[in-house]
Amino acid sequence: MAALDQLAPLDELDRHLIDAFQRGLPLCERPFAAMAERVGASEAQVIERLQTLQQCQVLSRVGPVFDHARAGASLLAAVAVPDAERDRMAEVINRSPGVNHNYAREHDFNLWFVMTAADEGRLEARLDALEEELGVPVLRLPMLEGFHIDLGFPIPWAELEVS
Repeated sequence: MAALDQLAPLDELDRHLIDAFQRGLPLCERPFAAMAERVGASEAQVIERLQTLQQCQVLSRVGPVFDHARAGASLLAAVAVPDAERDRMAEVINRSPGVNHNYAREHDFNLWFVMTAADEGRLEARLDALEEELGVPVLRLPMLEGFHIDLGFPIPWAELEVS
């Protein structure tokens, strides 16, 4: 990853942000200010460091994770599109309201995404509209049983030090 080569070694603020906010991101009007207070930095420093960490692909996303079942309706969906059309179709999917986690797969159904909406009726309407725009059927895979996977983990910073 060329972007990682451009990043200076992670400093104490970077490490503190990564460690402290894998869970428990403040849900308030100014979350970055609350984060800054907790780590002893300014809000501008926190925003700048998080942007740099994302640009350098150290972090892929900064934001809360919500229990989608309590926030409305969602489902995993997939489409089978010709490889030559995959990027164009992915752009169409990405423009659709409520779409996240759009990714390519090596499978007949080669584009997978999660779509959300305020309720089941709106979700179905969004999927129907997308299906019409794409011109291919959308495989709809509603969640039957939920599992919580905690993706936070301790980082052994000392072991990662390069001498």
